[in-house]
Amino acid sequence: MTQHQQEAAPLGSPGAAPHPVLAHRYARAEEREGFVRTLFDQTAPHYDRIDRIFSLGTGPGYRRRALREAGLRPGMRVLDVAVGTGLVARQAVAITGDPALVTGLDPSEGMLAEARRSLPGVTLIEGRAERIPLPDASVDFLSMGYALRHVADLGAAFAEYRRVLRPGGTVLILEIGRPESRLARAIARFYMGAAIPALCWLAAPRHRSGELMAYYWETIEACVPAETILGAMRAAGFSEVGLTTELEVFRAYTARA
Repeated sequence: MTQHQQEAAPLGSPGAAPHPVLAHRYARAEEREGFVRTLFDQTAPHYDRIDRIFSLGTGPGYRRRALREAGLRPGMRVLDVAVGTGLVARQAVAITGDPALVTGLDPSEGMLAEARRSLPGVTLIEGRAERIPLPDASVDFLSMGYALRHVADLGAAFAEYRRVLRPGGTVLILEIGRPESRLARAIARFYMGAAIPALCWLAAPRHRSGELMAYYWETIEACVPAETILGAMRAAGFSEVGLTTELEVFRAYTARA
């Protein structure tokens, strides 16, 4: 494990999208949101199975550890942005000890429908990271699991995160990043870009699970550098901005409001 604080000047504009238009998936930037929402709506019933295939069953333990290491404690009020089927929110409930303390936000009604089955007592809201329908300073901890690449505007999302967090509150963003070394990148490209989509096609051949995971890797390869994300967090007013990386791909961005 390596941990470091990024203090260099941010690269690019804090208000930029996390990756450019992927023309073979959608033609224009304004079409991205609809494409992503439809893709997640249609794969929601299979998403937990996809995650088990992708993470080899290690996902729940890693998410819970990351939340604890970032400072989540019993009694804290949590917002999980891009809650999906509830993979991060379940671990937040286990740590806080009360599902009523956890709120999940997601633009995909299909994902929210799946989350309602596994998250009794958790408040689930349809909405986007760039426009969160919650009051100012209303949560102690904000998490986002593997979805930052799908927002439209990093600056707008981070401004909203800081707005809804209480002073001193914590943000934790879990992401998959493109490895820097040539060998690790080749392994990741084969595993995430070829093997996992193929396994998903076999597991759910009549659905878009394989396409989802192929798109997942494409957004990883096209994503802006970590320094740009950290710079956008600072530009939104966060302090103590840092990044922890494991195995060259698993990234945990943290900051204080």
